[in-house]
Amino acid sequence: MNILFSITLALKNLRANKRRSILTMLGLMIGILSVILVMSAGAGAQSLITNQVKARGTDQIVVLAGASDPEGPPAAALGIVTKTLTEDDKEALLRGNNVSHVVAAAGYITGNATLSWESEERNVSYTGTNEAYKTLENVTIADGRFFDEGDNAAERRVLVLGSEIASDIFGNQNPVGQRVKLAKKQFEVIGVLAPHGATMFEDVDGAVLMPLRTAQNDLLGIRHVSFIRLKVSDEQYLDQAQEDVRETLIDRHGEEDFSVRNTADLLDILTNITNALKFFLVAIAAISLFVGGVGIMNIMLISVKEKTREIGLRKAVGAKDVDILRQFLFETITISLVGGIVGIILGVVLSFVIAKAVQSQGYDYSFIVSPWSIIVSITIATTIGLVFGLSPARRAASLNPTEALRYE
Repeated sequence: MNILFSITLALKNLRANKRRSILTMLGLMIGILSVILVMSAGAGAQSLITNQVKARGTDQIVVLAGASDPEGPPAAALGIVTKTLTEDDKEALLRGNNVSHVVAAAGYITGNATLSWESEERNVSYTGTNEAYKTLENVTIADGRFFDEGDNAAERRVLVLGSEIASDIFGNQNPVGQRVKLAKKQFEVIGVLAPHGATMFEDVDGAVLMPLRTAQNDLLGIRHVSFIRLKVSDEQYLDQAQEDVRETLIDRHGEEDFSVRNTADLLDILTNITNALKFFLVAIAAISLFVGGVGIMNIMLISVKEKTREIGLRKAVGAKDVDILRQFLFETITISLVGGIVGIILGVVLSFVIAKAVQSQGYDYSFIVSPWSIIVSITIATTIGLVFGLSPARRAASLNPTEALRYE
């Protein structure tokens, strides 16, 4: 019996038991769909994160308080609060030729308080920073002005609000010039940022910004900053500037009680983390493929039992063991392949729908279904057909024709 005849016979048997064939394929379809969906969603989420980092710019350096392993997470990421960085450190990094090719630098400190105006009240997270925030975060002023270093030196109680928080508090009224209370202290709103959109790093539209020293001395009673961010004139100078930052701060502190990272490093770390998470989720989804394979094997064992007399008859008229083996093996592989192809199609369609839904919310999310994931899925489907179909096929091939013809 040739291969073409085996395939034709397998398709004929599947058509004769359509409902059972569909139910047999269902487990494998769901498994393949899950693998495609998880790989696509993982790649899309990875693109969302990396696109946000790239949009922020890969020409920035971040100095975080607390020492850490260069290959590991900084102390701040582990929830460890350290007070080794100050605004004076930021000034030293900008002074003279201490750090080459730096065009802007700002210190950052954050806190939480209640922001109120008339009857409106919101719990907000505020940020104390420097005038260079505009350059570092690539924001523009929609109305009013941004605070300057004169406001910072004088510790003036002035605020710049993100577009969303300004709209929430003031509605259709112009916030600029209004007096508000933050942590029960009077502040004047001097500016409103243009809509920017939220990212995983900072919600600029919900930002409440004030001069760094105002936040430190008037609200928090501290001298340190959480981190310092610097921007270099060109990405090619990133490594040199990073080394200059390290040497300057070691000279000031006498030890390396800080961590220096750049956005290129951050991009690599995030890519590695999302890759690990993506493949872990694929491994979880792949468990359903094993379940689908077991289902196929059980159905094929039932099929062998139902066709015992037919097998005996075919053997009696000259069919060889290899012919019977091939018949059932091809039937299993056909079920697996058809189920796999349908699962791939459904997975691609659902991935596209999810991508469009996320994009409609304004996120830079890419629709990605790699050819590699499709090739892997087809390979898995074929392998499942071979592995889980082999036992039923061998059982069918080993039947004694005389006993099979007597089977009731």
